[in-house]
Amino acid sequence: MKGALAGTVLLMSAPSFASELIPQPHEEASGMANGEPAEEPRVEIKGDMAKEGRLRLYRNRTDERIDVVFRNAYGEYDPEALAAINRIMRCHYNGEETGIDIQVIEYLNALDNRIGGGGNEINIVSGYRSREYNDLLRKRSRRVAKHSFHLTGQAIDFHIPSAKLGKVRHAALKLGYGGVGYYPKGHFIHIDSGKFRYW
Repeated sequence: MKGALAGTVLLMSAPSFASELIPQPHEEASGMANGEPAEEPRVEIKGDMAKEGRLRLYRNRTDERIDVVFRNAYGEYDPEALAAINRIMRCHYNGEETGIDIQVIEYLNALDNRIGGGGNEINIVSGYRSREYNDLLRKRSRRVAKHSFHLTGQAIDFHIPSAKLGKVRHAALKLGYGGVGYYPKGHFIHIDSGKFRYW
């Protein structure tokens, strides 16, 4: 939505690898660890489509914030808002962008709506991950899978400061839309638009 974006882009500092090196068992569970392509995402989100899709996102690695209405109540998507989401979820390591999967965006929005009625500021830990950055992480740890939903823009790692992590996990499990990973030590939740599974 025009005029709905508010953000400040700072020069990227040296990347922090701590949260990126946490094991991602969803990559093994999805079948992608053996070089197979990601399963076609089919997140069926119906209950939240009657209201507009809005996300308030913050990326601490780049100190950017956006507040966008990416879809109206008629199901029409705003290309400028989707471009802003792609931008804030870019690979922080080299600035590379990709189109974030609509299914995982809708999943995040549906989850946001379950936490206090929506409108929460969501802190993005990881969105899209470039092949270059993923390969770098793999050199630092064998726990980083060669293939990942992050590489295709189908996964988001995040936390909601106003909500307890366990509450967010519980809400995601109740939705049952796609992958749900719980990382209390890293203080984030993983969601993806693959088949429903959890860890």
